[in-house]
Amino acid sequence: MRVLLNADEIAARVDALAEGFASQVDDGWTVVALLQGAIPFAADLMRAIEKRGRHPIYDSLWLESYRDARQSSGKVVVRADISRSIEGRPALIVDDVFDSGRTIAYARAHLMAKGATKTLACAFVRKPQAMGEAIDAIGWDAPDDFLVGYGMDYAGRYRGLPFIAALDP
Repeated sequence: MRVLLNADEIAARVDALAEGFASQVDDGWTVVALLQGAIPFAADLMRAIEKRGRHPIYDSLWLESYRDARQSSGKVVVRADISRSIEGRPALIVDDVFDSGRTIAYARAHLMAKGATKTLACAFVRKPQAMGEAIDAIGWDAPDDFLVGYGMDYAGRYRGLPFIAALDP
């Protein structure tokens, strides 16, 4: 394992993202964390937004495309839906990794179909091969390695690491 981004660097990037969202995301918004990988990032981002006097609703949407593999299956599946109505509210979608763009695109369409007025999307990590529709904010442009830590896993392991590392083959 090679550490690529340490805990202090992660914290600084989350704070910068929160500063960027503070003028847009207010109490009328819902922040939707995409499970399971975005949990640490979403929690840190919510705390940083709250420090700026904003108090959006927090919810989560469990979408899955990787299962325990190192590559996406190409199919997004809803494992658990949001728990509160999104109708008439804008949503900030929070994900751990932006690569194929399928998960963010699926989440946007899903929330809009449930009545969201608009969506913004952010991911902490953008992979070099990222494609698909545009994303509104990125915390870090990562190398083309298989990443673990800060919510990212390999077969359910390493999510709790306080840093991001490349997992060597």
